[in-house]
Amino acid sequence: MKNDRGFSLIELLIVVAIILIIASIAIPNLLRSRLAANQAAAVSTLRNINNSEATYDTEFTAFGFADTFVKLGPGTPCDSNHACLVDGLIGCPSQPCTKSGYQYSIVSTTGVAPVPDYSTTATPLGWGATGLENYCSTDDGVLRKQLNPSAVINGATLRSDCLTVTQYVATQ
Repeated sequence: MKNDRGFSLIELLIVVAIILIIASIAIPNLLRSRLAANQAAAVSTLRNINNSEATYDTEFTAFGFADTFVKLGPGTPCDSNHACLVDGLIGCPSQPCTKSGYQYSIVSTTGVAPVPDYSTTATPLGWGATGLENYCSTDDGVLRKQLNPSAVINGATLRSDCLTVTQYVATQ
C-alpha cells in the first residue's frame, strides 16, 4: 500500500477560494476605512492650521495672519518668515502642500502686512481614491465642508466662497 502525504489539488484550490472570498470582503472595507482616516486627518490638519494662524497673529501682530504656509512652517530662526507652527509637509515652499491623501492651499485677500484674513482649503489628491470631501476654513476659525462635493478643487477656496452657506456648511 502506498502512503500518500501532502495535500491534493482540490484541497489547495478550496483553501485558495476561501482566501479570495475573505479578501473580496475585506478590501472594500479597508479602502473605506482609509478614506475616512484621510478625511479625519484633513479636518485635524485644518484645525491645526487655524490654531497656528491664531498663534501667528498673536505673536507677530504687525504682520497679521500668515498668507503662506511657508510663514507658518519650520525654519531657522523661528520668526515671522518661518514661525515653526506647522510641520514641513504643511509648511512647504509651494502650494498645494500634500499630507495624508489631501492637498492644502491658503489664500488671503491681500499679501500686504498686516494681513487681515486667510482662507485654507483641503481637497483630496485623487477623488474617490484618497477622499470624498472638500473642506475650507477662514480666519473665523470655523471648519466647513462643501455641501455637494463632486471633484477635487483646484487651488484655494476664496474666503467669500467658504463663507457662502449655499456652498459650504460648518462641520464638527
